[in-house]
Parts: sequence; structure tokens; C-alpha cells
Amino acid sequence: MRRTDRLFDIIQILRDGKLHRAQDIADRLEVSVRTIYRDMDTLMASGVPVEGERGVGYMVREQITLPPLNLSPAELEALNLGMAIVAEAADPDLKAAAESLAAKIDAVLPTQVVAEADAWKFAVYPFADAARGLAHMAPIRAAIKSRQKLRLTYRRIDGTLTERTIRPLHMEYWGRVWTLTAWCELRDAFRVFRIDLIESVTPLPEIFADEPGKRLADYDPTA
Repeated sequence: MRRTDRLFDIIQILRDGKLHRAQDIADRLEVSVRTIYRDMDTLMASGVPVEGERGVGYMVREQITLPPLNLSPAELEALNLGMAIVAEAADPDLKAAAESLAAKIDAVLPTQVVAEADAWKFAVYPFADAARGLAHMAPIRAAIKSRQKLRLTYRRIDGTLTERTIRPLHMEYWGRVWTLTAWCELRDAFRVFRIDLIESVTPLPEIFADEPGKRLADYDPTA
């Protein structure tokens, strides 16, 4: 397993908000505890809100969801993506400026969490390194807002391609990795897709309505 894939798997384990021992995570991913310690250090340094220490355990802090407030959703998304791109800059001055601005923004963000189902469906964790798969963000975002089904060509971890018809529900930023939570019609279940592994996105002429069991509010990441 590539390290990037393992880091993503660790995030999925931690997102239930519970405390997880490094040994348990190591056993689940079939790696050493020392490897998990290094991975946790990497996640913390990249901006993923992980708390914990060696010998005790790790957990993800409660996420911050940004409602429109005084900015429009488009303005808020532009700010987020712009910060992500600048944070990738090779220019050390620009990178430092992006990190400084990110810290100031984080300091004034609301501390009260907005329910995911009531938010405008674009949540971010504290600004960190840049996102991947930016080319697909616009059609995915538009489909989430209009409740339009999408057809994805998705590259699995093993390199094979699969096509999925989905109901896109929610995008999240986990420090270098964007994910898309969706209802997958092929699997008849919720699925979380890494946006950087999406090869193509095709909007379909189908609009979906909220159905019990298929809404974002029904999604349980621990299931």
C-alpha cells in the first residue's frame, strides 16, 4: 500500500471521533506501530485536525463547517481553493504568506459546528496543503447544489477503472486529499471517493430527490 493511500485509510478510521490506539490502527492496516506514529506526525503537520500522543491514542477533533456568513458560497469556495493552490507554491515567501493568512482565518472561524445537512455542503478542515483533483471540483460542486446525478470514471487503489453513477452529497478537505461522499447506485450504499482518483465526471440528465436512507444526514462513517 502506498503511503498516501494509508494516510487516507487512517483518516477514515479516525473520522468516527473516537480515540484509537496506534497498535489497533497498525493491526488493521498491517503495518508497524512505528509507521503509524510517523503517519500521525505527517497528518498533524499537513493540517489534518488530529489530536493525541504516543502510548495514549489518536482522534480527529470536531470538524469546522463554514456556512456562508458574510461571504457567498462561491466566494467561500474561491477562498478555500485559492489558499490550497498558493500553499503548493514553490516560492517560500508565498507559502509562508498562505500559512500566515490561513492561521488568521482559522482564528476567526465560528466555533459552533453547523449540522452537515443544514450547511451549504462544502466543509473544510483547517487550511493546509493544496487539494488534488481541482479540475473536477466545479462540476461536482454544481451537481451537489442542483442535486444532479453524476457518472464517474474512478481509479481504484489497485489501478483498475470502474464506472459509477452517484448522487453527490458532500465534499471535504483532509489536508492534501479531497473526498466526495455520495450515494453509489452500483453498490446501493454510501461511498467515499477520493477526488484525486476520479478520472472523469459526466453530469447526467437526472435530478435526485432526498430519500430516507440516501441523504447526507443518514450517512454514518462508522458503518
